[in-house]
Amino acid sequence: MSDSDAATEGRGTAATDTDEGGRRDVVVPLRLYKTITVFSTLIAAASILAGFILLDAATLQVSVLRNLIVSAIEAVGVTPNQDLLGGLLAIAGLGLMAFGSGVFILSSRFRAAGMGNAQEDADEESNNG
Repeated sequence: MSDSDAATEGRGTAATDTDEGGRRDVVVPLRLYKTITVFSTLIAAASILAGFILLDAATLQVSVLRNLIVSAIEAVGVTPNQDLLGGLLAIAGLGLMAFGSGVFILSSRFRAAGMGNAQEDADEESNNG
């Protein structure tokens, strides 16, 4: 263990490991790892679901969400253009889906101390028959 590793562990901050592929894994305590995993999965799943709901509202003229949005805009006194509204809903839906995917990808960088990488174990022989 080098002096920088000892200093990092002494302060209680996360250490980073870089493998040959350039992927950085952040080693965190187990409790923090569980918290990151739970909330990032929750945020990613909710974002993907909301993105699909917005895409549905963008493509269906009879969608409940679309009717609520149109009613809210018309309550202000503006009549929305249906093509523009569909485009905005589609862009918002795809944006939410991309955000959810990004959250999930970034959360996969964290690991608890003692967890190995699947790539590190790839050179072991398989005993599957």
